[in-house]
Amino acid sequence: MTTTHFGFESVEEQDKARRVRGVFDSVASKYDVMNDLMSVGLHRAWKAYTVLVANVKEGQQVLDIAGGTGDLSLAFAPKVGESGRVVHTDINEAMLREGRNRLLDAGVCLPTLVCDAEHLPFPDASFDLVTVAFGLRNMTHKDGALREMNRVLKPGGKLLVLEFSKVAKPLEKIYDWYSFKVLPKLGKLVANDDASYQYLAESIRMHPSQEELKALMKNSGFGHVDYHNMSGGMVALHVGIKC
Repeated sequence: MTTTHFGFESVEEQDKARRVRGVFDSVASKYDVMNDLMSVGLHRAWKAYTVLVANVKEGQQVLDIAGGTGDLSLAFAPKVGESGRVVHTDINEAMLREGRNRLLDAGVCLPTLVCDAEHLPFPDASFDLVTVAFGLRNMTHKDGALREMNRVLKPGGKLLVLEFSKVAKPLEKIYDWYSFKVLPKLGKLVANDDASYQYLAESIRMHPSQEELKALMKNSGFGHVDYHNMSGGMVALHVGIKC
């Protein structure tokens, strides 16, 4: 039996995707509200910086993996213009539906697709940019997903991974207190779901550090990888360039 982690719990590999899906099925309708509350609105700044670093041009092809409620897709759509394309994807149908409805409410119509990042249904060298925001840590085989992202990128294409990371040492105690004492209670109060936000706190601790993820991306075929810490390392934006 091959096992992996689901938060701090050890589970069978085939069971992790089902349990992660259950988490996001549960929180989908309150996802945006909770993001604003638990990050005190900082997630908007993190994503805005990601869009800035992406430097998307008119006519480019963009793949938004684990796109959820569509923040990045919504930001990229006007930048690629009518001659470009943004493909909004997520493995979780409930999250994708929330994102699709939000995009349509904003007058943005773009391809929306349920797909697994570990088995992307796109030809080689299809995209100029691939993004994954707060989704990589939930994937069972991160190395396989990163290789798939590399495969669908054009030579010279860019991968942006925005993810929770290892916070700076002076902030560890207060961050742990907030993560394990405050966050689940906030989840219970707003989303009627403390367990999913307990999982969130645990999954962050199990995710590779900044340097570990950089090495993982290089081992997955990216020629140049760098990262930018934000909010004291609470979040990091990794940038990988395909050779």
